[in-house]
Amino acid sequence: MTRRPWRGHTFEVAEILEQSVEHGRFRTNFLESGGGPGTPVLFLHGSGPGVSSRANWERTLNSSLAASRRLVAPDVLGFGRTRGPSEPATHGARVQQLASFIATTIPGPLDIVGNSMGGGLALALAHEYPDVVRSLVLMGTVGIPFRVGAGLKQVWGYEPSVESMRSLIELFAFNPLLVSDDLVELRYMASIEPGVHERFRASFGPPFQPHADEMALRDDELRSIVQPVLLVHGVEDRVIALEDTSLRLVRILPNAQLVVFGACGHWTQIERATDFVNHLTWFFSSLDQRSRTI
Repeated sequence: MTRRPWRGHTFEVAEILEQSVEHGRFRTNFLESGGGPGTPVLFLHGSGPGVSSRANWERTLNSSLAASRRLVAPDVLGFGRTRGPSEPATHGARVQQLASFIATTIPGPLDIVGNSMGGGLALALAHEYPDVVRSLVLMGTVGIPFRVGAGLKQVWGYEPSVESMRSLIELFAFNPLLVSDDLVELRYMASIEPGVHERFRASFGPPFQPHADEMALRDDELRSIVQPVLLVHGVEDRVIALEDTSLRLVRILPNAQLVVFGACGHWTQIERATDFVNHLTWFFSSLDQRSRTI
């Protein structure tokens, strides 16, 4: 395992370290911050072009949540600096990568926070490896059968250009003030690093519906997930509609509750960063308290 400060920065709350670990067929790159006695938290990013643990989770890793527990955010197979077998990354291969990464790096039980595709991976891990998962937080999640709409088709059909990346960020964010030239340039440059678009295209190229179907659990499989689940969704999400996934999941999952943010799109952890961290803190603290009284 190699460790180095992330971009050399020390943050107000916690230093974020960028690390990598060899485990089986994979070499997983990940960010880490925090520590303390609380249950560790694994953060799983979504499937946008050029996305990585850094792009999705920097603000959360640098939040007050790091004061009491270890926060770990890997680059999922097919994204960022993680490497694995040469064939296109599938949902099954990503689940295998993450299960192996958890066993090697942060043996459970742990809490998992999954954004979009990461939510589908979190559900799969809870279903297949229930002993290592204490709870789930799922944001604008996939993992249940739904019809791929125009927004998700735009994400998975991305072809690199500054204009296309700007359109995507405008799609993700409800608040237009978040769509800055610097952010567009940063995400565009990430999407054209060597090999990045080729891997993205191989994993999420057309036809698009089979990619969503591959990540979906059946209703009986979802009902077998008995861990506490917090569903978080922006009411203005134009990538994964609230009605398509979270509103159905809260009725199917045995131990789920739903938080809906108004005036918020797909990026709940960015558009409502403080509220998001507050909800995580409350949810995890309530689980900690429950475990102490049992």
